[in-house]
Amino acid sequence: MTLDTLPATKTIRTAVIAGAGLGGLVAAIALRKQGIDAQIYEKARELRPVGAGLSLAPNGLNTIETIVPGIGATLKALGSETHRVAVRKSTGETLASDQLTIKQRYRQPLLNIRWSCLQETLASHLPSETIHLNTRLIGFKQNTSNIEAHFDNGSTATADLLVGADGIGSAVREFLIGDGPPRYAGRTSWRAVIRYDSDAIPPNEATIITGPDGRVFTLFDVGGGFIFWSAAALLPEHAIGGTVTTTPMLRVQQIFAGWAPPIAAILQATPPGDIVERPIADRLPTTRWSHGRVTLLGDAAHAMVPTLGQGANTAFEDAIELAHFLQQTPDIETALTRYDASRIYRTQIIQARSAVQGSRSYEPDAEVFLRGVAEQAKGSQAEFEDWLYGYVPSAFA
Repeated sequence: MTLDTLPATKTIRTAVIAGAGLGGLVAAIALRKQGIDAQIYEKARELRPVGAGLSLAPNGLNTIETIVPGIGATLKALGSETHRVAVRKSTGETLASDQLTIKQRYRQPLLNIRWSCLQETLASHLPSETIHLNTRLIGFKQNTSNIEAHFDNGSTATADLLVGADGIGSAVREFLIGDGPPRYAGRTSWRAVIRYDSDAIPPNEATIITGPDGRVFTLFDVGGGFIFWSAAALLPEHAIGGTVTTTPMLRVQQIFAGWAPPIAAILQATPPGDIVERPIADRLPTTRWSHGRVTLLGDAAHAMVPTLGQGANTAFEDAIELAHFLQQTPDIETALTRYDASRIYRTQIIQARSAVQGSRSYEPDAEVFLRGVAEQAKGSQAEFEDWLYGYVPSAFA
């Protein structure tokens, strides 16, 4: 299956995308394949490496392969397929070591890759002049004919559509919905990508190390001689942030002191400046993403705790669905209504399942959740994986 390049629709010829993250880049590629001149505006001064790895699951890999045929082979060469998952105690005792059957069941692996590798690969599929850096969206005005986006450098951009792909702290979402900042989930994470060669971290393996009081340390082979480590612990929100006497490195070393090898050695091998410290947060689900000529995508629409590793994967799904409905529907209002209908129910289920498995809870409030979300999210693991990984874009359903 591929997303064919088609002439632009009569009513939607141009789009402004806020955010050059993974979702924004894929959205731009998908929209341009449909003949829509999509331009990305990113507040960062440059697209620089981020100390993070991520997992691409079968639903994400199939979606991005549909948008960019052949990209899957490129990404697999850059990353590392996960063949086995080991679970250990902080004392070093192995609790489980299981061979993954995802590839056999869904014909795509669970692929771990550096975030920066994926971003660079996606950006290479766009003309460089379509990505405008150091340009932060500060507002917009829309009418029946177009939308005008305003940026902090005094420039403006007029288009038929504005897509907020600007992450969990989305400015577009705040202007559009105004539901305040993300919700802290009670946990803080530390992470980094480093070169590390050790028998303790076998190729094609992910290791999850658990300790008391909700502490977790994970290790992933992400290909190319790199590993991605991620640590998380329960922490009051006011405790986040550095001071004169404490730094992210000191905090993570103190919290995971005394854990079995190779934790201490990995932390010692990590340059302190490469550690990314972030609160784990999410957004309350909403029953509407689109208003007029503006819509949301990825974390801006459905930020979830990272338990299932579905953030990028669902953003890719958003992108292909948005491109499809914009191409197939004669007017923008109908297109965005259908986009919302195709995505909100599914992403709410994934948000809820992520929350439950991440010791997070959402109240099954009818004003927040669509009917049946809570029940679907509690299905058996096998049924849920079939539903999650077996996703088929609307264009091919």
